[in-house]
Amino acid sequence: MDAFEELVRRHQQSAINVAYRMLGDAHRAQDTAQEAFLRILESARRYRPTAGFRTYLYRILTRLCIDIYRKRAPGASDQLDAETDPSEAPPEAVLRDERQELVRRAIDGLPGRQKLALVLQHYEDLSYEEIAVVLKCSTKAVDALLVRAKRTLKEALKDLM
Repeated sequence: MDAFEELVRRHQQSAINVAYRMLGDAHRAQDTAQEAFLRILESARRYRPTAGFRTYLYRILTRLCIDIYRKRAPGASDQLDAETDPSEAPPEAVLRDERQELVRRAIDGLPGRQKLALVLQHYEDLSYEEIAVVLKCSTKAVDALLVRAKRTLKEALKDLM
């Protein structure tokens, strides 16, 4: 249990970050990350370290996120989080927040595997090989997913550029 607690301590925040970027909901991201760790604990006896722990964690986490992503209602990511009144913030902060929201929405609009590949590569700095293990595909497939995701984002965000 001490070793498991150390793994949770080391990887919990990055797991929550990945889940948040996939799901767009902080509470659901925390619950999903916790569920991933519980599944790892439950299957600890069957674990065979064929890949690094982080890759194993992300594989479980992404399966959970994809399941949730498929089940959620259409347009669920269209709801804005309640934040402070924009009129109280300096204009630069308002513009930055608006840009971040546009980027988040564009990423949310990507198909699940493209979104996941992009999040794992850009935000979690996983290699193509690690992403391939998480997604159970080849590195060429990862490359194709990332190319399509970036092309879609470029088109969706062309007005920002």
